[in-house]
Amino acid sequence: MNHSFNIFKQLITNPIKFRFFLFQKLPAAFFAGLRMQHFDADSCVVRIRYSWFTMNPFNSVYFAVEAMAAEMCSGMLAFSQVYKRTPKVSMLVVKMEVAFVKKATGVLLFSCEDGMAIQTAVDEAIATKEGKTIICKSIGKNEAGEVVAEFNFTWSFKAK
Repeated sequence: MNHSFNIFKQLITNPIKFRFFLFQKLPAAFFAGLRMQHFDADSCVVRIRYSWFTMNPFNSVYFAVEAMAAEMCSGMLAFSQVYKRTPKVSMLVVKMEVAFVKKATGVLLFSCEDGMAIQTAVDEAIATKEGKTIICKSIGKNEAGEVVAEFNFTWSFKAK
């Protein structure tokens, strides 16, 4: 476990600090209205809602906004493991696969439960001093609990 995980968790779970973080580092996510619903070492849930700013011409959430929310829930788990790490570890999305299952309207929750697998991958990258990749699944559900999209992100980690 990253020794700075709890510092990162305090930053991300505070709504004001999180919004400031988004404004500074991810302005598109800030303006799209992404919100942190849940965050711990194991899982992350990001909320996005259908609005004028997130809509497409088909009266649903624009696919790029869905991808942003899906990537953020796995990305926050990854970032929490490289945050202030010694030695420094770089992280990068190297592949994304997606299946759009249902029209996305209303409030959407994207969740990723690969926190422990990410932690293991980062620890292995540091121990072996070689790049390590991992596939993380982010699932988006609507208010009725129906799956609207399934994303698979391949993350790469490498100790510097």
